[in-house]
Amino acid sequence: MLKQNLSQKLLQKLSPQQIQFIKLLQLNTQDLEQRVEQELIDNPALESGKDSDEPEFTAEEVDTKDDSDNDDDIYDNDDVFDISEYTEGSDDRDGFHLYEDGGGDEDKKEMPIATSSSFYENLLDQIGAIVNTEHEQILAEQLVGSLDEDGYLRRPLAAIVNDLAFSQNVMSTKEELEKILEKVQALDPPGIGARDLQECLVLQLKRKDRELHPEVDLAMRLIRDYMEDFTKKHYEKLMRSLKVDEDELRDAIQLITKLNPKPGGSSGEVKGQYIVPDFILVDNDGRFGIQLNSRNAPELKISRSYMETMKAYEQSGNPDKKLKDTVQFIKQKLDGAKWFIDSIKQRQNTLLTTMNAILQYQYDFFEEGDETKLRPMILKDIADQVGLDVSTISRVANSKYVQTDFGIIPLKFFFSEGITTADGEEVSNKEVKKILKDAIEAEDKSKPLPDEKLMEILKEKGYNIARRTVAKYREQLNIPVARLRKQL
Repeated sequence: MLKQNLSQKLLQKLSPQQIQFIKLLQLNTQDLEQRVEQELIDNPALESGKDSDEPEFTAEEVDTKDDSDNDDDIYDNDDVFDISEYTEGSDDRDGFHLYEDGGGDEDKKEMPIATSSSFYENLLDQIGAIVNTEHEQILAEQLVGSLDEDGYLRRPLAAIVNDLAFSQNVMSTKEELEKILEKVQALDPPGIGARDLQECLVLQLKRKDRELHPEVDLAMRLIRDYMEDFTKKHYEKLMRSLKVDEDELRDAIQLITKLNPKPGGSSGEVKGQYIVPDFILVDNDGRFGIQLNSRNAPELKISRSYMETMKAYEQSGNPDKKLKDTVQFIKQKLDGAKWFIDSIKQRQNTLLTTMNAILQYQYDFFEEGDETKLRPMILKDIADQVGLDVSTISRVANSKYVQTDFGIIPLKFFFSEGITTADGEEVSNKEVKKILKDAIEAEDKSKPLPDEKLMEILKEKGYNIARRTVAKYREQLNIPVARLRKQL
């Protein structure tokens, strides 16, 4: 038997504008530009433009008060339209504006992007010189199309035979493909079409001139017959097995280390992504300050034609009921435009507030760029300082960068755990990592320092850290164990 119960619950729900603000906050500068472009396409009531008579929107003028109490007013869906909601504070010509935070026309110049033929296009252009028939052309193109971005053929030949049969109705055999693969592996760059790292290195060694590189044969034996011992750097064992001295082994190893383990990445294709800083560190008469990248302040306004349509509707007195649906659509678009602009402004405010707090907290580091000057800092430290939620600070720190005199630095870099020294002083674990990195860089590569010795070095400097913690920090620095750092 069903029973009906009446219960009362207290729930917290985010308004549509708050959700929009959260999504915008986690975007970096490049992603924000794409998001603004998409909004301009989706909402005809939102326009891009700038009125030179209006004052510029600068970092100093950012309002730091919380506007969350006004969300209910912004989302009023009443049928009574008040055009002043969209025109208040602006002149008769334009709507709502946001302007750049500093910078001039130079900031608007687009970053030039290098262009070149793609990795696959370069290979396809070479195929004509290695095939004799149209059938071989099809097989070679299928093999090239099956390569991954590193230039390896990781798909089994039997599976490629099936692909040809089902997708192109081309019959072939594994043996026939093997012969075509040998021709593909003769293409440039060397090592292309290999099925694993060992084959990739062998393919490159085969192309070396033995007169210029007499150590090729020894290098070939290392890769073909002693790959495991070579990767684990068992040099003494290798010298005994190969009956060579240290100089001969060193020459062969140096030749191998100059080979390319990812030949697909050497084709000249642009794979990198330019980092656009979200903040810029500026020197204001000896005192550092933070400025938002001007690209974070898009020039946005509400469409004048849409506002005039709304104004005409209000002044008509007794408008035609057939226009009500059209006007309701216009109001929705105007609301969306206003909310989007408000969210952009709130995003700018939050970014600047948070970054200024980070600047003050880590001011000693920003003066010199010395990692040992970093203070222990977690998300909660900044959240408490600026009066925002930890999740908000996390969104600001994610995928954001600040430009300084000593490089472009991700915001996540400034957050670290604290470690207590022998003197009772709390320091950032980044300071410990810096000492570890310096010690390893200065070590004798023929006798690299084990973790126990690194632990002793840290203790001598006042950092009482366990060996497993040393190992954890070393791994975070992407530094291998001592045995794998050994060099002849």
